[in-house]
This record gives sequence, C-alpha cells and structure tokens, in this order.
Amino acid sequence: MPVKNWMTTDVVSVGPDTSLLKVGKLMKDHHIRRIPVVDEQGQVIGIISDRDVRDASPSKATTLDMYEMHYLLAELKAKNIMTAKPITVKPTDTVEQAALIMLDNKVGGLPVVDDAGKLVGIISDHDVFKAMVDITGARLGGLQFAVELPDLPGTARPLFDLLRAHNARILSVLTVSNPDGNRHMFVRVRDLENAQSEQELIAGVNKIGKVLYCQH
Repeated sequence: MPVKNWMTTDVVSVGPDTSLLKVGKLMKDHHIRRIPVVDEQGQVIGIISDRDVRDASPSKATTLDMYEMHYLLAELKAKNIMTAKPITVKPTDTVEQAALIMLDNKVGGLPVVDDAGKLVGIISDHDVFKAMVDITGARLGGLQFAVELPDLPGTARPLFDLLRAHNARILSVLTVSNPDGNRHMFVRVRDLENAQSEQELIAGVNKIGKVLYCQH
C-alpha cells in the first residue's frame, strides 16, 4: 500500500518566519496537530507539532500583560520552535514503512516529499488507522477467525481449500510469523448462510490448525 494512496495532499504549511501566533491559529482553525515548515522552493525544512506550540507559549501563570504576551507570540517564529530536518517519506514508500518509522521515532506524522524534497503531502497515525481498517475489511463485518499453523510452505493450502468447499467469500487475509516456528493467520469472510454453516467451517479449521479465536 503506497503512501500516496493514504496521505493528505491538501497540506497546511508555513514558512520559517511565520509567527507562533499564526501557527497556533492555523492548527486550531484546521483541526490539525502538526504543520510542515517549507522554504521558498517548497522544500521541507522542519515540522511543528501542537506540543511545540504549547511548550513555546507563555504559561497561564505568566506575569506578562496582554500586550507583552502578544508581542512575544508575534516575535517567536516557526524557525525558532520547529524540529529541523524532520524525517520524511516518499509517496512510493509503503504505509507499513511509514507506520514503522512513526512507531520507532515516537512521532504521529511524517511529511511526504518528492525526489526534490518538495512537500506533496503528509501522512499521520490517523491515516495509518484508516489503512488498517481498510485492509482488514473491518467495516465490511463478516466472520473473522485466527488460526495457528506451522510456518512452512504449503500449510495454508488446506485452509483455502476448506474455505472454497464452504463457499466462503474471503474479505481479508493477514499472516504473522512467530519465533516459535508457527504463524498466525487472520481470516475474514463474509457471513455464511447460517450459524450451523459457520460452526462446521470453524470445526474444519480446527482440524487444520489451532483456532485462536472466532468472532463477528
């Protein structure tokens, strides 16, 4: 799943000299948590999160009066609070790669840039959640079960033969290999004709491998 299919392309961005006051207002008006900072050529040079804005803003306990506070907010620029040289991804990178980068670096979003480093989109943890819901078929409902099989070639074939024999329409299949030499397969199929058909299917799956769970 390439990032370009899931990223937000209508990206709100700012320049390095944009005031903190304006950055905060843009975040509030557009209901966003991060804003890329770009130079005159549109290349990404930084990123600002809502936490950066909060940390840079005067505390409620400040002794500054209103005019001093507005002056401070106007003087602080995006370049003063941004994270410089942020991690970026390309439109052709996969959503899985983007998710791994976000997880390992504890960030909630990544600017998406072309080969010239110009901003073309942004992908967030919310976009990753949407992708996960789509590839698992969660919105389509149906019957989902997980089965443990040996992590060897050909072990999944009896399972697919069984599904075909029961006229089960597959919505999604995911598989995860485990260090113990087994793998877990997560299968979602459309609802079968009746409860008895489902029970017979799961009983057959249990003969092929260990059923870990089964639910609608």
